[in-house]
Amino acid sequence: MDIQGWMIWFIIAAIFIIAEIFTAGFFIFWFGIGAAAAGVLGILHVSVGWQWLAFGGVSFLLFLISRPFAKRITKDQPEGIGANRAVGQNGIVLEPVDNNKNTGRVRIGKDEWRANSESDDVIPKGTKVTVSRVDGTHLIVKRQNQGG
Repeated sequence: MDIQGWMIWFIIAAIFIIAEIFTAGFFIFWFGIGAAAAGVLGILHVSVGWQWLAFGGVSFLLFLISRPFAKRITKDQPEGIGANRAVGQNGIVLEPVDNNKNTGRVRIGKDEWRANSESDDVIPKGTKVTVSRVDGTHLIVKRQNQGG
């Protein structure tokens, strides 16, 4: 059995769609749809050049159309939701915060967090701190007597 060009497009489409399941965001899926469109053109015996144009054009067009939606659902969390709820809260250092050694744990309320120092200085255990912002999985903290 000879493998046809349209079969290759549909295999590529399946790979892109399955890969989308394992990635964050909603980007690879559109390449899968574009490959499927090229596969349909392959079934209709349209030239390979038009198949590639359909693949690129459909993928790009769907990406542009979906971009505003993706921005809306992936925007930063408003303060008070998720880890951002800790911003502005006071806590205490449980493990010295040392950015150079990548150490630091703080307690904010009943929760313990990994922490980095806002000013890069070492903050000793027992120091009262305030959360300035969240950076990934770390709270960025400053001593309470530093500017408030």
